[in-house]
Amino acid sequence: RHPLATFFHLFFRVSAIVTYLFCDWFSNSFVACFVTILLLLSFDFWSVKNVTGRLLVGLRWWNQIDEDGKSHWMFEAKRVPTIAASTETEARIFWLGLIICPVIWTTFFFSTLFSLKLKWLALVIAGISLQTANLYGYIHCKLGGQKTSSRVTSRLFG
Repeated sequence: RHPLATFFHLFFRVSAIVTYLFCDWFSNSFVACFVTILLLLSFDFWSVKNVTGRLLVGLRWWNQIDEDGKSHWMFEAKRVPTIAASTETEARIFWLGLIICPVIWTTFFFSTLFSLKLKWLALVIAGISLQTANLYGYIHCKLGGQKTSSRVTSRLFG
């Protein structure tokens, strides 16, 4: 069980959304709100990509640049023989958080666009980008991680 990882998986995501919604109530400084939300989104991206994905669902992804300068996405899935009920709950929390938050940021995009609060548009696009990058990586890990994992292992050790 990983209650701390589960907490931080949701904490940074929810904090960024709540801060975005209520930042105008607490601060008149656009720059302070922008930087705070961007930091929360960055902390979320890093923690989900590097910590909670491994601990909660046994998945990992990264981007590697070869000698020619070409970018390669690497996906890895750890085989877990049996999943306990507690880890199954953590996996559900992981996937729900991973799927729901980009939908929320997309909703923010349209509300920002239609309300003509264009100064917030860059922040919302950053939120969508960071959230969907993690979603993209973990969906590919889930769907094809075993094949890529064996190729990565053979490259490293073979």
